[in-house]
Amino acid sequence: MTIAVAVSGGMDSLLALALLREAGHAVLALHAHFLAPDGRQRLLAQALDGLCRDIGVPFHAVDLSARFRQQVIAPFVHAYVSGLTPNPCAGCNRDMKFGLLFEEAARLGADRIATGHYARLKEAGELIRGADPAKDQSYFLTLTPPQALARAVFPLGEWRKADVPAALAARGLAPPLPSESQEICFIPGDDYRAFLEAQGVALPGEGPVVLPDGREIGRHQGLWRYTIGQRKGIGIAWSEPLYVLDKRADENALVVGPKSGLDALDCRVRRMNFLVPPGDWPSTVLAQTCYRQRPRPARAQISGAEMTLVFESPVPKPTPGQVAAVFDGDGRALAGGIIT
Repeated sequence: MTIAVAVSGGMDSLLALALLREAGHAVLALHAHFLAPDGRQRLLAQALDGLCRDIGVPFHAVDLSARFRQQVIAPFVHAYVSGLTPNPCAGCNRDMKFGLLFEEAARLGADRIATGHYARLKEAGELIRGADPAKDQSYFLTLTPPQALARAVFPLGEWRKADVPAALAARGLAPPLPSESQEICFIPGDDYRAFLEAQGVALPGEGPVVLPDGREIGRHQGLWRYTIGQRKGIGIAWSEPLYVLDKRADENALVVGPKSGLDALDCRVRRMNFLVPPGDWPSTVLAQTCYRQRPRPARAQISGAEMTLVFESPVPKPTPGQVAAVFDGDGRALAGGIIT
């Protein structure tokens, strides 16, 4: 069996490559240009090529930038225009890394594809949280179909991120990208507003800022500039701090109010990706509605490809467009979907 390892240039994917090679697997390194390769990106690919040549691993680079723009960037922009707050990383895992990139790997003779994700897979193909609670990335994988996860390999599932630099140093390996960004890869400086303005699309304009009872208290500069839970930048002086509670795209209205208005007891989720048949779920699941949130106990009510989560106690209001991931008490991922 041949395993293609998706190498980005960072520490995690490089260690994943080294671990699989040391375990005796036939491996090849595969680098994807998700953005149109410029001089810096070509130098990175050359550095990876030289590193792989030194350790005796075949290296291949593939330009997937056109498809990435079509399948990741364009939906990201459309979601913001529609008043949503998308999660492009989860879609990228589903459509690019374990979709198109695996197809490229298969053309090169690979049977499976490995990445540096901190997540675990059981032999039955079940997705399990990574051993490092501070780095676990299973949340971002819950939109990936089971048949795609069945051909995935996660060598770092049992590792802790803090141990990776020393492990690479012990092997004499230095990644071309020693520091890794935690932000969205295609947004320079993590300034999504400037990115959206540069895309040449018609962005929704100003509209009313209203309280939950409908009273207009100001004007906003475009719903795409705001996120649920935001406090700073609303620009309205009030008797108490105001938070963004909702974005009503059909009315182009921004709803604001006190922090207590951010408490929620349920949320609706669509476009469900079931990793475990719902009949095998426990009566109480653990639901996670953003990456940096601990899972909360909830009951899942499922109808077709949609789900309603009813939480046992109030949670921070889930943001439409984000991913809702559902787990059991053992860390097994049950499903993922998009919050409406």
